[in-house]
Amino acid sequence: MAIKFQYNKTSLGELNKQLKIRKNALPTIKSKESALRSEVKRAKDSAQGYREQLDKLIAEYDYMVQLWGEFDCDLIRIKDVELSTQKIAGVRIPVLKSVVYEEKEYDLFSAPVWYAEGIRVLKQMSELGIELEVYNRKMTLLDYARRKTTQKVNLYEKVQIPGYEDAIRKIKRFMEDEENLSKSAQKIVKTRQAQAEAMEGSNA
Repeated sequence: MAIKFQYNKTSLGELNKQLKIRKNALPTIKSKESALRSEVKRAKDSAQGYREQLDKLIAEYDYMVQLWGEFDCDLIRIKDVELSTQKIAGVRIPVLKSVVYEEKEYDLFSAPVWYAEGIRVLKQMSELGIELEVYNRKMTLLDYARRKTTQKVNLYEKVQIPGYEDAIRKIKRFMEDEENLSKSAQKIVKTRQAQAEAMEGSNA
């Protein structure tokens, strides 16, 4: 990134101000990046945990697969999924509060005895599946924020801070050179004046 500046004190003051802002902000941004990195890993681990629980539950009730053909699918359905939001390192993420089901009554005497167990298993599976999706979404949001924060850290560390420092060095060098030239010019003028005065004195 090319830093635009002029070779004067005003520009030097503005560049120093911008440099100070970025240097002060960098530790906070790095801390946020670190926190987000940890939260992404936590969300990923949680999602993996829910995936394993779901797979285990499916395997556990594999013997019921043949029975599902007899199951009345209208007995239970998901009516609502209640979510809340939580802020983690400045990122709003979803949190599962509850899953609301709508259940139809059935005749306990005429229905197969495993219906009650089937409803319980379906609830458990759906809750694990929804929780898994919520954590996948959480992981996506946190990872996006983490990547954006990493980009900002890199921008400050590798581009803007070195760019401002380089521009400040150039202005200071220019001003020092200008001051040295001015002093040299003044010295020459004084020497010539002294020489001229000396010549006038000898001619008098």
